[in-house]
Amino acid sequence: MIIDVNVHLSRWPFRRLPCDELPKLAENLQGGGVTQAWAASFDGIFHKDVAAVNASLVADCRKGPPGMLLPFGTVNPTLPDWREDLRRCHEEHKMPGIRLYPGYHGYGLDDPALAELLTMAEDRGLIVQLVVRIEDTRMQHPLMRVPDVDPKPLAKLMAARPGLCLLILDALKTVQGNTLDALLAAGQVYFEISMLEGVEGIANLLRHVPVERILFGSHLPLFVLESALLKLQESELSPDEFKAITHENARRLLAQRGSDPSR
Repeated sequence: MIIDVNVHLSRWPFRRLPCDELPKLAENLQGGGVTQAWAASFDGIFHKDVAAVNASLVADCRKGPPGMLLPFGTVNPTLPDWREDLRRCHEEHKMPGIRLYPGYHGYGLDDPALAELLTMAEDRGLIVQLVVRIEDTRMQHPLMRVPDVDPKPLAKLMAARPGLCLLILDALKTVQGNTLDALLAAGQVYFEISMLEGVEGIANLLRHVPVERILFGSHLPLFVLESALLKLQESELSPDEFKAITHENARRLLAQRGSDPSR
């Protein structure tokens, strides 16, 4: 069993990807042993009609294999109706969480609207996924340069919200050292492995991050699933560590919020 917490549906606007069509993406996930994928939509990054994007995401997830695709809606706090988007994600679409793109939506982590959003998500028991980067700057279109999100303000935000669960995506290439330590100490902060680099990357990460804070993520379809699977193989993980990273930690987060579809 593998739960992939970092997947996107729809198409990346700057190039075609091998798994940017739903049937191929589902086939790829199943072939890699993924039984559940937490999916957002690329459209949520660029479209202003976020409500329509989230409704389409839910419909697309239902077209996949039963129970495989779990929708995580987009909320953009720079848009005037973001509070209603958050409400719809929780109350109407019954999503277990939301995904945020500060770099692409143009706000810093010290923005008061983000603080309000996180408080609302905490009150509703939603998992918040925050994306640090989508693409390496070397791959970005020259007219669409988006720097990595500076995660430093997150520690203070999390310390003030002990009930909030924050899963930081696409971060382990840039979030390291004292910043990583501060985030882990601040509250319920978790990381996924898609951008982890280096030989025995997970084994090295475990020297700094407790195993219960690490989840499996592939960043499919921008990355290939096999890259994340190889990270599991080339580090010497105990059976308990392997199970925790591949599915037990993700299932625990869902179960804590009454959102585990397998229960």
